Amino acid sequence: MIAGLEDPTAGDIYIGDRHVNDVPPKDRDVAMVFQNYGLYPHMTIGENIRYPLKVRGVPRSEHAALVQRAADKVELGKLLHRRPSELSGGQRQRVALARAIVRTPTVFLMDEPLSNLDAKLRVQTRTQIAALQRRLGVTTVYVTHDQVEAMTMGDRVVVLKDGLLQQCATPQDLFTRPSNVFVAGFIGSPAMNMITCPVTEDGADFGGVTVGFTPDQRAAMTSTQATLGVRPENLRLVESDGGIEATIDTVEELGSDSFLYCTPTNGGTTLVARLPGLSSLRAGGTVRLSPEQDAVHRFDTASGVRLPD
Repeated sequence: MIAGLEDPTAGDIYIGDRHVNDVPPKDRDVAMVFQNYGLYPHMTIGENIRYPLKVRGVPRSEHAALVQRAADKVELGKLLHRRPSELSGGQRQRVALARAIVRTPTVFLMDEPLSNLDAKLRVQTRTQIAALQRRLGVTTVYVTHDQVEAMTMGDRVVVLKDGLLQQCATPQDLFTRPSNVFVAGFIGSPAMNMITCPVTEDGADFGGVTVGFTPDQRAAMTSTQATLGVRPENLRLVESDGGIEATIDTVEELGSDSFLYCTPTNGGTTLVARLPGLSSLRAGGTVRLSPEQDAVHRFDTASGVRLPD
């Protein structure tokens, strides 16, 4: 819809201060970078980058300088004579980026541009795109299923589920104040731990910790149960007289951190605890886990919506 390839059923689309609902795609001044690079195999890299200038009628005398400048920005200035088949996947993706930036559009539209790259190259290219966007200062709408990409590259992140907007916020707000259970479980790796508890007059019991509820929170609840969430780094090991007893299923050693995947003895969903550094604990062992009180997120179980803070 932003590009003009689909018509919105309602609402208005503005690019800057310009209302573009009825503006043809070719006049919207947007540049797209696709999941598949879409390069012309019979053209050299320089010719691929130059193509948008040719289509838009930019004077031919300006082409060489504009192409060289765009190629230099993505570190391909010395490869303009090669063809796409002679480049790596990351280099091809950078050619697609250069083709988009060569004419300095008003907005970039990027549709999962890194999904075809291997993990190491994806991290490297992600850093390059983020740095390039900062240098150019051009608004970029970037579609991704990778929450790490979204959190590290986005100034604002829109979380969608089944075509419906769940939350639009800064990466920090998404992590610290998710609007519902879906966003809470989607943002963060490993995902937030969730348990459902009955709420009494005293509050809810989460691993020996009594989680209180304000009058506003109680008024917002649509049932007598609440879903409590706590991130792995806020689930701590406690002594034998408290917490949720659980059996360790797996220990993930990442060097700087260790993740314990545990099954509660009395049943329930798997809990994940994050410990700093390497851990001496092993699969099959028993631990007790309890949340940090100030780090518990409260959601209405029936609706999944975050209760008022």
